[in-house]
Amino acid sequence: MKSLQSNKGFSYKNWLYKGLIFLITVTIIVYFLPKEGKFNYQFDINTPWKYGLLQASFDFPIYKNELQVQAEEDSLMATYQPYYNLNKETEKNAVDKFREDYYKNLKQHIGREYFRYIERTLKELYAQGIVSGNELGQLKEDSVHHILLIEQNTATSIPVGQLYTTKAAYEYLLNSDTAQYSKLILQQCNLNNYITPNITYDEEKSESALQDLLSNISWANGYVLNGQKIIDRGEIVDENTYNILLSLKKEWEKRGDTIEEKRLTILGQIIFVSLFIICFMTYLELFRDRFYEQRGNIILLFLLIIFFPVLSSIIVEQNLTSIYVVPYAMIPIIIRIFLDSRTAFMAHVAIILICSITLQYPYEFILLQLLTGMAAIFSLRELSQRSQLFRTAFIVFACYALLYFAFELILEDDLTKLNTRMYIYFGINGVMLLFAYPLLFALEKIFGFTSNVTLVELSNINNSLLREMSEIAPGTFQHSLQMANLAAEAANRIGAKSQLVRTGALYHDIGKMVNPAFFTENQSGVNPHKSLSYEQSAQVIISHVTEGLKLAEKHNLPKVIKDFINTHHGHGLTKYFYISYQNEHPNEEVDTEMFRYPGVDPFTKEQAILMMADSVEAASRSLPEYTEESIGSLVDKIIDTQVADGFFKECPITFKDIAMVKALFKEKLKTMYHTRITYPELKK
Repeated sequence: MKSLQSNKGFSYKNWLYKGLIFLITVTIIVYFLPKEGKFNYQFDINTPWKYGLLQASFDFPIYKNELQVQAEEDSLMATYQPYYNLNKETEKNAVDKFREDYYKNLKQHIGREYFRYIERTLKELYAQGIVSGNELGQLKEDSVHHILLIEQNTATSIPVGQLYTTKAAYEYLLNSDTAQYSKLILQQCNLNNYITPNITYDEEKSESALQDLLSNISWANGYVLNGQKIIDRGEIVDENTYNILLSLKKEWEKRGDTIEEKRLTILGQIIFVSLFIICFMTYLELFRDRFYEQRGNIILLFLLIIFFPVLSSIIVEQNLTSIYVVPYAMIPIIIRIFLDSRTAFMAHVAIILICSITLQYPYEFILLQLLTGMAAIFSLRELSQRSQLFRTAFIVFACYALLYFAFELILEDDLTKLNTRMYIYFGINGVMLLFAYPLLFALEKIFGFTSNVTLVELSNINNSLLREMSEIAPGTFQHSLQMANLAAEAANRIGAKSQLVRTGALYHDIGKMVNPAFFTENQSGVNPHKSLSYEQSAQVIISHVTEGLKLAEKHNLPKVIKDFINTHHGHGLTKYFYISYQNEHPNEEVDTEMFRYPGVDPFTKEQAILMMADSVEAASRSLPEYTEESIGSLVDKIIDTQVADGFFKECPITFKDIAMVKALFKEKLKTMYHTRITYPELKK
């Protein structure tokens, strides 16, 4: 019998292989996990809240809506006065230039009175302030009514209406007193040469003043504290609650904006996912280390571990549908059917906990999925009929519905507030679970697994190969049927896979179809071994294993069935011919390899059961009489010899299992070979 843990030496290649699996799994999952804070709720004003209780998980302000903020901003902007600098030099330079031009050129064309008018008016215009046309247009567009004019470090508020543009100043010069001064004469003076803006915008002081002013705006009108209730299922989203929800959404988005926040988020996700992957891989290392050598098993497990968290991340990130539509119970169903219950449960727990990181409120999700996963494992131990999957889908739906209903009864005080939408999601989930049936077929072909459905199909005696065996080797066929029943009963008794051992028993001797007459169960008075030497006879008998493997390959039988063909005699001897040869050649050293089967010893419980059943059923036919003592002695002798010969050293079967199998074989053989009643003859 095989120990629970093999003593394997340290292997860098082995650890590199496992490390690569770990790295690829964590990298893919973390890559798809949401990286930014996201408010994954849909809501609108004056509509019912369709989710569960929502509480604040951190303190945040209640932001005012855009209209309120805009109204306050407009109110403050009405008092805003930008800063402008008054340049006295501009006025002096313009007046001096005019005087210079007058005495050089203009004196010949205009009189003294025009000189005094232009000089006086220029001083008035510059005193009022001249700005560029663009700046004045911007002031009016911004609804600025006053500006602060800086002169000698003193700011004076003046109305925008008194300012002139260069164009307006020019027109004022021409038209302010047309009764005394002719426009034609004034136009000859090129007055534009003396009109230049003397007021310029002070950007630095104006922006500073604007920021100070806007800082007085209150962007929030209250605070929500950590743990405070925001809204519960069925409550109407009024205007105040709507603003709180918008504020919470804004805070979630702000928290994921900074590079530092994103780095910390990714680091946390890596640690979180790594811990659960390490736990699952530790479980495999301690209890299922053989899976690492069976590539199909390990690929299936880690594909499921990657697929469901990635799918959950995409659904949550894109807000495609409810997460409860995803049939997570499919995980333990697939693993339970192809592998075992314990691995199914461990993988399901790891996947669900990893998926929960995509949700903001994962506790309800975790409880629901764990319960339904256990229900799926217990309700579908072996899938051999489609109806079993329908039953499991209904049980999963019922578990979802009952547990969620219990949550609602605890949290709600009004049955009218029950969330019927969730029960629709559970129904869709149950329907999606039915797609596990075609998926199992696809996985079976891709990864080389063998499901119970396939085993049931193979065990149909109308199968072409079995029907051919019943015609060519009828005795072997009857022997296989007897063995199938005997081995299946033994498997049920010790908790092994009965359907697997039943199907294996039907095919274990198909190699005898090549030379059926050389096997006693197919002989009818003629024994061809009489014309052969012991070595030749042994080779014919041994060949039924190799021929059986060839037929299995030809008919595309699954590997698990080939393993039964290869292990039902193990690496044992054809003892009849070996002992007979040894008796005839007592002084000769016998080459045991001529009499040894080419197979391997059993390495599963089912193969061990088949080996025991094969030997016991065949030997029982040679008993001279069928009594309780003779049958019991035969069973004990054969199986004890197999144990002593070490056939079960690499097999995970216990002495307790073997004792139970022996007891069952004795019961069944006594029933099969019981003494029949002799019917009396009618006296004439």
